[in-house]
Amino acid sequence: MAKTGMVITIGRQYGSGGHVVGKLLAEKLEIPYYDKSLLSEASRDSGISEELFENHDEKPTRSLLYSLVTGIQSRPDPAGMYLDMPLNHRIFLAQFDTIRRIASEGPCVLVGRCADYVLRDRPDVINVFIRADMEHRVARAIERGDDPLHAEDIIRREDKRRASYYNYYATGTWGDVNNYDLCIDSSKLGYEECANLLVSYVAVRERLLRAASSRLAPKGPAEESR
Repeated sequence: MAKTGMVITIGRQYGSGGHVVGKLLAEKLEIPYYDKSLLSEASRDSGISEELFENHDEKPTRSLLYSLVTGIQSRPDPAGMYLDMPLNHRIFLAQFDTIRRIASEGPCVLVGRCADYVLRDRPDVINVFIRADMEHRVARAIERGDDPLHAEDIIRREDKRRASYYNYYATGTWGDVNNYDLCIDSSKLGYEECANLLVSYVAVRERLLRAASSRLAPKGPAEESR
């Protein structure tokens, strides 16, 4: 049984270990975890080729002209719900719908893909951003197979790519503390302690949410007469 009823979204700098933290958190809370797997879910939901989702995954939008002339490779879509939109918007809105559908089905951890923006109106969502210092991120990037001579350039490029994607589709700014409930430095705490901190934070937020819901619940006749 899940140890929480909350949905947690995680934004992250490249090389900060946000993927690892999110996975550890999901395991500790015993809830589903979505990162790249979200693309497969969106492909199944929308009928759009999974390859297209991968090609556009958290990447800056191409020009409107490019989107209009390239068309779309998709399986038959009886509803035709995305056919009249530019390609990049079809891809984003399909992910948008899948993120909302997944969140509506119960607690989970969602990494990246503007999930915090998509779910911004839900009170049961906690938005987290994971950062780390450059030395830590370079080491992590090299560990993952990036060229040691160009690791820092790769990190800056990937951060810029994620920021461009987020800033285009969301109303906020990627990495801005005002968009998140909690910002954590994984290079200070380590991945395990980041996950443990989030478990505690989730428990507190859930308790406060339940208390607020209880105060707002309609009172019965006996309570009103007191």
